[in-house]
Amino acid sequence: MIKRIFWLGLGVTVGVIAARKLGQAQQSIGPAGLNRAVGRINDDLHNFADAVWDGMNRRETELRSALGLDDEN
Repeated sequence: MIKRIFWLGLGVTVGVIAARKLGQAQQSIGPAGLNRAVGRINDDLHNFADAVWDGMNRRETELRSALGLDDEN
């Protein structure tokens, strides 16, 4: 009897978790989910580009300082 209750509870739990995950997957597949995903990728690319640009400028400043060059263009 206790085994049956255990397995019933386990089955219900797995079913609820699966249903929730399926609902989340459906929402992420729709247009709004796609827009969020593209927006996140866009933000990540901009952050990466800003970090590269900042590092490049810092390194250029270090090199100019090491070579004794002024900030002339």
